[in-house]
Amino acid sequence: MENYSPQPMFSKKRLIDIDLRSLLTNLFKLVRRDFAGILGLFIFGSVVFTAIFAPKIAPHDPLKQTLKVSKQPPAWNVGGSWEYPLGTDNLGRDIFSRIVYGSRVSLLVGFCGALIAAVIGLLLGLFSGYKGGRTDDILMTLVNIVMALPYLLFVVFVAGVLGRSLLNTILIFGITDAPMFVRVTRGEVSYMRQSGYVESAISIGASQRRIIFNHILPNLIGPLITVITFEMSALILFEASLGFLGLSVPPEIPSWGNMLEAGRKYLTTSPWMATYPGLAIMVTALGINLFGDWLRAVLDPRHRRARR
Repeated sequence: MENYSPQPMFSKKRLIDIDLRSLLTNLFKLVRRDFAGILGLFIFGSVVFTAIFAPKIAPHDPLKQTLKVSKQPPAWNVGGSWEYPLGTDNLGRDIFSRIVYGSRVSLLVGFCGALIAAVIGLLLGLFSGYKGGRTDDILMTLVNIVMALPYLLFVVFVAGVLGRSLLNTILIFGITDAPMFVRVTRGEVSYMRQSGYVESAISIGASQRRIIFNHILPNLIGPLITVITFEMSALILFEASLGFLGLSVPPEIPSWGNMLEAGRKYLTTSPWMATYPGLAIMVTALGINLFGDWLRAVLDPRHRRARR
């Protein structure tokens, strides 16, 4: 009898074609259902990519001054040149290169400030929400007092006292934005503390540490990540506001806020000096907000059910 070896029903190439087709189908459904979220992810990813590879993307040194080409218009305007695609400022510095490098400052301030605020708010909110009683009342009263203050005015006052510095800007936003995370964390912890699985853990004698780290903290990750994305967008706008007022990073550091402050004097004669940094701020904040809304839909089952 001849040896018989059964042939596979599907070849490897056929299986790859099926997997690729199903991947593309799922991707198309995802884009059609959450186009805004995918757009936000693309914008956010593009800004992060630009910040990481700024030395490779920027055609010029953002600090190099060439006075003979100062206030040169964008390349598509009369008198412009593709050597400086978005034009130059009053000191002859390339605006496109400064926008590229400015993304580093905005993302660093937004991400680090939101992360510091999240850590502080998580610790205080966990303690307040789980402890309850008089401790919770005192802490939340202090949080409400801080949140009742006009935020930007409060930040401007603190920044004016501490002075211009990248580290100071990050710490100012990290500390002043913490009350938002305290309220969110405290509300979630108070809700989860009355849930059935926490009461069951308490009834079998589980320690407070085990309850907090095994039952409560994992359920806080989703809401906190969502809040971090929204607050990151807000902090980018606030950093630009501080830079516009001359209270953010030192003037020699390229940042979008500093560019707005420098360009406001030439709005009538050289509007591109402030227009393109402003567009960069607007598009970045919009992308992060869209991405945050999509994250909320993905990470929060209650919101996901509501959307369906």
